[in-house]
Amino acid sequence: MTTQIASQLSSGQLRRKRMALNLFIDAILIVFGLLMVLPLILLVANAFKTPAEMLSWPPSIIPENPTLENIEAVLSDTPLMLWIFNSFAFAILSALAISITSAIAGYLLAKFPSPIMSILFAIILATAIVPFEVYMIPLYFQAQSLGILNSLWGLLLGYLVMSFGIFLIRQNVVHSIPDELLEAARIDGAGEIWIFIRVVLPLLRGALGALFVLAFFQAWTAFAWPLIVATTKPSYTIEVGLALFQTGFTVDLGRLSAASAIVLVPSVTLFVLLRRNFVEGVASSGLKE
Repeated sequence: MTTQIASQLSSGQLRRKRMALNLFIDAILIVFGLLMVLPLILLVANAFKTPAEMLSWPPSIIPENPTLENIEAVLSDTPLMLWIFNSFAFAILSALAISITSAIAGYLLAKFPSPIMSILFAIILATAIVPFEVYMIPLYFQAQSLGILNSLWGLLLGYLVMSFGIFLIRQNVVHSIPDELLEAARIDGAGEIWIFIRVVLPLLRGALGALFVLAFFQAWTAFAWPLIVATTKPSYTIEVGLALFQTGFTVDLGRLSAASAIVLVPSVTLFVLLRRNFVEGVASSGLKE
């Protein structure tokens, strides 16, 4: 009896210690989460502040005299909506292209093994460590020879394939699509294209959703490539357009904050809509063979 009481007390103490540890970890995560969100809150708040209030110290999170002058100035003095449209079209088409190329390449590398495929997969992984700036200039000359500078197609030329996307889809195919399922479809007389479209792609919905979000943000936040490919204001993306608010000696904080706050809307909306697919796709990718 005494032993049972002692064991119950020890298990109760262990539970309390575990709960205390979990609460401590949760508190730390909440603090770090707030620290990560705070710059975004200040950015949105600055969009509604006057120049004097923006430079005051200590900074205030809630504007004392909210104003729409910054937003009105940005929308009237710059083609901001055109830049957002250019970035949105660029990011959507790039995400679609990367999703398609990654799905095809990942499926082939996972379900059609051979020495050549293994070497090809190793080369694809090796390209992930090569900075984009290394081959940016040759790619620019290629775009120039094709006559697609200052166009959407010129922007897309550098963002059609993602090595990480191929790796992500390959890992998902290996771990979530059994060979028996594909063999059953082949026995029923299905062709490889039909199997890929009707069997493989539906099972990769979560991974493709995660990849789409990653590819979208990669193109949406791209700066170096659009900077050298798009040289006229009507062809600017939003990242290049935002750089115009900063000169060599001054920064228009009000307009820059207003434009940045407007730019946050499409990206945050997309992440909210696809956040579940993003988490599921990354979690199911796996790293073990």
